[in-house]
Parts: sequence; C-alpha cells; structure tokens
Amino acid sequence: MFNFFRPFIFKFSPEIAHSLAIKALKLNNFPINKIIKSEILETNFCGKKISSPVGIAAGFDKNAEVYNPLFNLGFGFVEVGTITPKPQYGNPKPRVFRLEEDEALINRLGFNNSGSEEISSRIFKENKKGILGINIGPNKDSENRIEDYINCFKKFHSLADYITINISSPNTENLRDFHNQDELNSLIKELKNEKVKLTSKVPIAVKVSPDLNDQQIEVVSNILLDQEIEIIIISNTSDKNRDKLNNINKLEKGGLSGKPLYQVSNNIISKFYKLVGNQIKIIGVGGVDSGKSAFEKIIRGASLVQLYTGMVYKGPGIASSISSELIDILKNKGFKNISEAVGTKY
Repeated sequence: MFNFFRPFIFKFSPEIAHSLAIKALKLNNFPINKIIKSEILETNFCGKKISSPVGIAAGFDKNAEVYNPLFNLGFGFVEVGTITPKPQYGNPKPRVFRLEEDEALINRLGFNNSGSEEISSRIFKENKKGILGINIGPNKDSENRIEDYINCFKKFHSLADYITINISSPNTENLRDFHNQDELNSLIKELKNEKVKLTSKVPIAVKVSPDLNDQQIEVVSNILLDQEIEIIIISNTSDKNRDKLNNINKLEKGGLSGKPLYQVSNNIISKFYKLVGNQIKIIGVGGVDSGKSAFEKIIRGASLVQLYTGMVYKGPGIASSISSELIDILKNKGFKNISEAVGTKY
C-alpha cells in the first residue's frame, strides 16, 4: 500500500511529508502492524527484555510526540531528539533533500526542537510503552556546550531508559571536536560526575561519526572503555561519501543518510567491535532497510540496529518486515537467539 502512495507523498517537500507523518501517528491513522514476536529475536537492553532489536533512530521524533505510536509499528525501542536545553529553529529552509535514485537523504536541520522544558514535560505526562532513548545536544549559540549536555542530562535522566550524547552531527559547527581525546574525556567525566550526584542509574550512549579514521576510532574506543560507557551508536550522518551518488541533490551541504551509509557504517562497526568486543553494546545505524541489512550489522558486532531513512523509502511497515525477515535468516543460519549472531563475522 505504501508503494502505491509513495509518489503522492514525495510530491511534498521532505519536511512537510515528515510533518504529515507525525500528525498521522498522533491521530493513530497508521494501521497497527502485526507485531512480530519470537523468542529468537528477544534480547536484553537497558536491563529489560525487548521483543525486537529494530529501533527508530533519533531525528524522526525530535520532540517526543509519537514514541508510543511508533512502538505500535513494531519497533523494539525508540530514540527521540536531538533535544537541546533551549528551543531552537535550526538552520534555514530548505534543509532536507531526497536523493531518490540513491535511497538517501541529506539534511542540515541543525537540532531544530522545542527545547528540554517542553519536551521533558511531555514525556513525563505520556507514559512510555517501551524502551525510550533520549538524544541530547547543545544549543547552537551555547557558550558552554558541556553545561548544555549536563542541563539536558538533569532534565531527562529519570525519564529515559538510556541517554544518548550526540557528538557527531555535521550540522552543528565544531560539534565533532568532542571526538578529540581531551574534549571527549572532559565531557564524559562531567556527565558521570553529574550522574553520581543525581544517584542516577541511566545508561549513557555516545553517538559517533561515520567519518572517523582508524586512529580516531582507537582513541574513542579507549576512552569509552576507560569511562565504562554502556552503549555506542554507530553511526550518525556523513558529510562525505558523495562520489558515487546519482541525484543532483548530492551537492547540498549537510549529513548524508540511507543506503550510501550502509557499507560505511558496517566497516566502522567492525572496527569498533574489534576494539571493544562485548564490553560495550553497539547499536548499528546506516542503510538498514531489510532483514539482510540488519543481519549484516549484527554479525559485525551490533547487538541492535536503528533506522530512519529506510522508513522514508519503505514505509511504516518496515520494522515488522525486518523482524520477520530476521527470524528466517537466523533460523536458516542455525541460531537459536539473535544474541548468538552478534560479532560472528570474526
């Protein structure tokens, strides 16, 4: 059915189409998919058992408006945000571009969101029906970005099942400097100190860039291991990898997501897994749109996967479809549970 409607939906700009999708989910106007449940897919995450390793990445539900309807679409977990302390509009429009031939998007949104006050109040009132991650970042004009992360952490630590520290968006100037050794160490130490003060148990995830070189991967891995970070999300959008794209929108500035990131993120997942093993849980992101693409990330070391662009091109039934395909793949490969497949490419 989505394939029938997609040409009509794609007549709207990406942001208008996205706004319509959020409104439809608010009204529960999407058909509730048959939730695929099987013991072979069950896995533990954030101290809880989830029925599917397929999650929705931050960026779709920026303002935490529709996380419960997203669970109804078959996602095992949902990550909202990125949320900043103060509301911000983001970059000027147009700022999202489809690359249909490439099954990709380029965005330069710039952390547009309603701010931590409004969003935390919304989450407090709307009980979550599944595992909820909250992705946080600094305001564009912030004079102290570490303080922004801490302020958001204080707002959300009691509302989230995990909190993601977004240090990797290419659309906030110099944000990726936090991949550097001193900056990343300082940020995580300050957050962990705050976590102790709050007597919080919430796991911390760090979302990294797909554009890291091998030396940077080693530095980041060592810091995350030393600091006992629980989760790495690999990866965010890329401001590189344009050479093989076909659509003219490849010339637009911003972060590239979707199919062109598939192999890039697979490679970086492998490199991180080789260094951190099972000591840190990896969430694989980039080009996930089928059971096969999810499985390829899992065997490289991802315990869970996330998607966003895949849903833009494949529609709201994608989570259940991936779960169903994953079950068949795992059974055919002789696995009794998805956890057995993690990292088996090594």
